[in-house]
Amino acid sequence: MRIAVLNETSAGDKNAAILAALAGVDATVINAGMRKGGEPPELNYLHTGFLAGLLLATGRADFVVGGCGTGQGFLNSVMQYPGVGCGLIASPLDAWLFSLINAGNCVSLALNKGWGWAGEMNLRFVFEKLFGPDRGTGYPEHRQKPQAEARLTLAEVSRATHRPFADILAGLPKSVLGPALDYPGIREILDPGTVADAGLREFLGAYYR
Repeated sequence: MRIAVLNETSAGDKNAAILAALAGVDATVINAGMRKGGEPPELNYLHTGFLAGLLLATGRADFVVGGCGTGQGFLNSVMQYPGVGCGLIASPLDAWLFSLINAGNCVSLALNKGWGWAGEMNLRFVFEKLFGPDRGTGYPEHRQKPQAEARLTLAEVSRATHRPFADILAGLPKSVLGPALDYPGIREILDPGTVADAGLREFLGAYYR
């Protein structure tokens, strides 16, 4: 599994804590930003939400750990993009239930609100439950079948209600597109020439030429 970390500028100082908490997870971690808080170039939740959707759409990440001060901004931003199933996670119980029932590909963390004492330990416990072995099995047991069916239906809804991602890119405001795509390291993570989707490959290739 490839996990991309995308925290925005207000929570940039939590980047190291997220990486440390993910150290026990059997996955390749891609630290896509922000790596420090309050230093230019800055990414806000609009940028990180877009990048999360793009990294998932291009297959550069299988899962995104994102967030902002409250978690609400990133959640609303990333859910604008197709194929994203994001949960707002505040506790290990949230993480466990999201993993079993929703089995999405993205989480939004409140990285300032309620951080408090032992915030780093809460993150570690969240990731232990989020990336446990029972992902997608459902809870409680008698609800497993309808929950699995609902996940498949939700994926169909996402495909039906969104345009192709390449079309979305062409219509995005430059104030979102530019800072996100030009953020240090993003071009290398995307590796545009090897993106499988032809529309995305063409758009990204033209952007970076």
